[in-house]
Amino acid sequence: MISQEALCLPRDGFAISQDSMEDYWSEVRNITESGPVCQELLLEEHSMDEAELEEAWLQEAGLSTLVSGASGDTPAEALLSTLTRSQAALVQKRLNSYTQTLRRHNRQSARHVRDIFPGSDPAPGQPADSGPQISPGGQLPVKVPPWAPARGEGSGSGCEPVRETLQFEVPYSEGLAAYRREHDCPDCHKTRRDDGALPVFLPPTPKLGLTRVQDLSSEDMKKISYIALIELTTFFDTLGIELKRNRLTRNKARESGIFGVSLATLLENDQKKLPGSKVPLVFKKLLSKLEQTGLQTEGILRVPGSASRVKHLRQELEAKFYEDQFDWEQVRHNDAAGLLKMFIRELPSPLLTQQHLPAFLAVQNIATYRNQIQALHLLIMLLPEANRDTLKALLEFLRKVVAHEEENRMSLWNVSMIVAPNLFISRSKNAKLEEMQGAAGAAHLVRLLITSQDFLWTVPCFLISHLRKLNEASVGKKMLGSEKSKRKLLRRWHIDRNKGEKTELVGLLGEGLIRVHAPLHAKVSMALLLDGETKAKDVMARFDCENGSVSGRGSRSCGKRHRQYLFEVGGNLGERCLDPDTYLLDLYRVNPNCEWIFKPRNS
Repeated sequence: MISQEALCLPRDGFAISQDSMEDYWSEVRNITESGPVCQELLLEEHSMDEAELEEAWLQEAGLSTLVSGASGDTPAEALLSTLTRSQAALVQKRLNSYTQTLRRHNRQSARHVRDIFPGSDPAPGQPADSGPQISPGGQLPVKVPPWAPARGEGSGSGCEPVRETLQFEVPYSEGLAAYRREHDCPDCHKTRRDDGALPVFLPPTPKLGLTRVQDLSSEDMKKISYIALIELTTFFDTLGIELKRNRLTRNKARESGIFGVSLATLLENDQKKLPGSKVPLVFKKLLSKLEQTGLQTEGILRVPGSASRVKHLRQELEAKFYEDQFDWEQVRHNDAAGLLKMFIRELPSPLLTQQHLPAFLAVQNIATYRNQIQALHLLIMLLPEANRDTLKALLEFLRKVVAHEEENRMSLWNVSMIVAPNLFISRSKNAKLEEMQGAAGAAHLVRLLITSQDFLWTVPCFLISHLRKLNEASVGKKMLGSEKSKRKLLRRWHIDRNKGEKTELVGLLGEGLIRVHAPLHAKVSMALLLDGETKAKDVMARFDCENGSVSGRGSRSCGKRHRQYLFEVGGNLGERCLDPDTYLLDLYRVNPNCEWIFKPRNS
């Protein structure tokens, strides 16, 4: 657990100053001295014109058919039919921008003299852009972000974080728009000075149960990402903050080895060795090594290991890790920390992804902690599965480091200062010093990611509800889309008519008659009549009790038994592992056509 003191900013009249950023600048120097990223991993950045920007956004939002005309995995019409008014207006705005930009491009424009002579000097009296001014110590002047406390604030002896339940039944953009209408949203227009204490946001307890990212199928999470992108863009648009985007021309990443290899390639190789791997094995091993030997070490993560030793260990890992010949006993904790940070920096695409990195950095421009958390919540939903799982493993480790602050002298602020440059500094050839300046403010975002990680990896209820509507709309569109589908619809009508007898039985016994299937149990199915108090954990306990009574005689499970959970499968959702506190009758009413399956999680 992170102490209440850790949730507070440094005292002694804290302000965003060079002194308070010393850990950050020290880490930047260590990164610089360690040498540039391998040449083949450098990225070329090109600014995107407006048409390309909008086309890329529409494609990522699952609406590429609006510009291409081709059929996609999810019909655009179905997705559009489920949007809120604000979301639909945002999509229309993007589509109009795309269309108008294409029209402008199709017109023949006169060439400007600067197109012919691009290297012309600036006009007399106009100073050339010399970039940001650097202090004699080699540091950039630090801009004060909106969330920063003013000098002298946050220095009181009492620092009690506010605990608040953050509701997510209604889309964040809708709640923000309603708040602005009622209160003129002063926080959206002016800088707010906080007291330096991080609030603790708690998830609600919905009757349909909480849904964590790992509870949904990959197909469902892909659709969630479509909805989350539209909602995130609407949210930022309501706040008046522009989301920028860069097009990247990527050189081919390494296809073997460890450092500089994409997460997807690493996991593909790891799954041959250990099926079901979600986080690169070498990354997990480095974290494990640090947890075993480094959590109590003073200055862990801050004090760098020997550069020559880290370089040698890197070469050893590349050559021997997958052969199971690498000697982990020779790795000191500071060297392991250096290798961990090097692994993150040298990913061919940033852990937060190149396309979403500007959005993460833009979060620091939001004035209130509440809205910052909401924006980060949506951004986590957008990350690819491999990036999201690896980031979660990193944040869980960082939380353990902060929990041992008394021994290792690494506060939440210290850890955030050191991790921020490794997550947020761009590896592009055109990277400018301003990006380092922006990453300084991003240390605050690292604080939020560490302290709010459990909340951030919970899928908002409004996204789950939207996904159900999208699936229902998609089925309707597909049913009416072809003769074959129409025949299926007729067959379904016959099936529904045959269900009449079941409906009559339900009418006699009451609402909520379900059958739970347990393929790994001796008793492979069980009929249950739900009442208003039946929870998923009650059904799980009943099956565990039944299975215990026949253990050793007829149970289909063999070897080591894996813990099993109740799943909601089909209907208006792909697959969801249910929260033990889910009220099943309420869920039955929302998804009456689903199957109920008791089984282990997919590993």
